[in-house]
Amino acid sequence: MATFVLIHGGGGSAWDWHLLVPELAGRGHDVVLPELPIEDRSAGFAAFRDTVVTAIGDRSDLVVVGHSYGAFTAALVADRLPVRLLVLLAPMVPAPGERPGDWWGNTGHRPVAGLSQEQQFYNDLPAEVVTEAAAHGRDQVSAEWDEPWPLAGWPAVPTKVLIARQDRFFPPDFQRRVAAERLGVTPDEIDGCHAVALSHPEQLADRLTAYLLR
Repeated sequence: MATFVLIHGGGGSAWDWHLLVPELAGRGHDVVLPELPIEDRSAGFAAFRDTVVTAIGDRSDLVVVGHSYGAFTAALVADRLPVRLLVLLAPMVPAPGERPGDWWGNTGHRPVAGLSQEQQFYNDLPAEVVTEAAAHGRDQVSAEWDEPWPLAGWPAVPTKVLIARQDRFFPPDFQRRVAAERLGVTPDEIDGCHAVALSHPEQLADRLTAYLLR
């Protein structure tokens, strides 16, 4: 049994993973769902990392999954604890010393013109799920946005990048380029929108657990 530590993205919450949790549990795995302190104006990277470390407690055989902006925190956890595998899901891959606020310009990210936030994040989800997702969003006012990412290099942990083929927020070509430039890897791919844990939870669970067999 592995312990999957699921770290949500910007403006998100543990609810973002609620369809994936029973899929992983049904395959015999433990799941940890930290709520990052994004509504705390004083919380920086250290607080984000410590929130996850505290939630993990004494669990072992850790697979840390960071979705989108959660990749910044996931790598910090992998640097602090013995982690079996780090999975970056539709990620913002950080660079040493990079402020999250600078990531967008540094990577050359350009939003797709003419799309609403819902169309960028939830383009293959039913309307009722999109409405529910919006109700669970949180204001991200925390301090890490302007903090340099503290690691001097990528953690010495096996790392997988998994991107979503129908992602309109971080299109696949963009994700492939950033993963190659920053980590020297070719991402794996899965069907789904940016919120792939909501759109394809069963398939995502299959991919995550398959990584344990490699």
